[in-house]
Amino acid sequence: MKDLVVIGGGPGGYVAAIRASQLGMDVTLVEKDALGGTCLNRGCIPTKAYYQNASVLRTLGRLREFNAAADNIAFDMAGAHKRKNQIVSGLVTGIEKLLDTNRVDVAAGEALIAGPDSVMVDGKEIKTKRVLLATGSCSAKPPFPGAGLSGVITSDEILELTAVPPRLAIIGGGVIGLEFACIFHAFGSQVTVFEFQPGILGSMDREIVKRMGVYLKKQKIKVIAGTEVKGIDETEDGLAVTAVGKKGEVNYTADKVLVATGRRPCIQGIGLEEIGVACNNGFITVNEDFETSVKGVYAIGDVIGGPMLAHLASAEGTAAVERMAGLESHVDYEAVPSCIFTFPEIAAVGLTEEEMETRGLDTKIGKFPFIANGKAAAMGEKDGFVKVIADTDHVIRGIHIVGPHASDLIQEAAVIVRNRMQLDDVINTIHPHPTLGEALYEAVLDAAGRAVHLVSRP
Repeated sequence: MKDLVVIGGGPGGYVAAIRASQLGMDVTLVEKDALGGTCLNRGCIPTKAYYQNASVLRTLGRLREFNAAADNIAFDMAGAHKRKNQIVSGLVTGIEKLLDTNRVDVAAGEALIAGPDSVMVDGKEIKTKRVLLATGSCSAKPPFPGAGLSGVITSDEILELTAVPPRLAIIGGGVIGLEFACIFHAFGSQVTVFEFQPGILGSMDREIVKRMGVYLKKQKIKVIAGTEVKGIDETEDGLAVTAVGKKGEVNYTADKVLVATGRRPCIQGIGLEEIGVACNNGFITVNEDFETSVKGVYAIGDVIGGPMLAHLASAEGTAAVERMAGLESHVDYEAVPSCIFTFPEIAAVGLTEEEMETRGLDTKIGKFPFIANGKAAAMGEKDGFVKVIADTDHVIRGIHIVGPHASDLIQEAAVIVRNRMQLDDVINTIHPHPTLGEALYEAVLDAAGRAVHLVSRP
């Protein structure tokens, strides 16, 4: 009998399996598709491969700014697709080796939970003491007319394009929609984004979102917020999108339509209803041990709700198996960093200014613009700023960044917020010069009323 069967080989499942093995458990990992899950095969990694292509193209478009010139620059989408696949394939092989090195058995096939101590994989039974569900999420298409047309695609399918669509409509102004908007705009697409809510990026700090709206407009990416898509029709000129907003009907014709309106947990057909696992609004309900309503059955990652982030799933998977082993492990949900790979990048950790207000907490806010940062000036990446939010006890509760390498800068920010550091803890830590990290340091100084290099706030 196995100590643990993990269902799902994404960043939540395979990390949990490896950690469980390190803790002395005999583990089997079940995966019906490719190891690495959505993140590696159809999400984070392939998208970032394309993001790097887009970043290079944007730099090439600014060669004169760097006193250089080049003729006949062309972009090969088919070649980029091949490169993306090679990167993914290499990383999948790496996960296979990691699992083998850590003595995790891998069973390929469809899993069905026959009970808390029994998992069927393509008809073969595996007896186990515990089951951990880490089956992730899938793209969800809203049921408007025309959603099934061949040119209406999800984030999975846009990654398989081998030609750049001249006109791309994107339904959904969240993280996925805006990342692809920036990437395909850099590839050469004319991009229009439709967002049902009054604004894009609903959960982010509003000041950051407002500034990002300016940068999207600067790139000539059109965003139509507060607009509901009513349907898509196939015409001789392409796919005609019909939407309705405050100002009436909006029409746009595209060659491809990306539906990026959200994701749903992948929990169908694995036997949850049959064994009585409780769910709430489609997500599996768990306790502080990540155990479901059925003893011995656990769940982590996208299937339990909350931010659908690969690194959060990994943290939950680690915490779940450590708690199974009797360790005092938990996830600090107020210190989960998030990154958005737009141009410029966005990253955040901790509370937003709006969340502080909702909780009735007074704030000390510091800001510093990248235009005043020496490294950013040298890079020619002066858009954006860092925003630091502290409470009246000078504890830093949130850090929000829009600007160059925000996804790298948020690492320090996560440590600060996770450890409830005070303004002086950061101020008394020498930051190297010239670096982008100085912008974070200066924003902390500003929150303490001690800004040195700030002429006026961003």
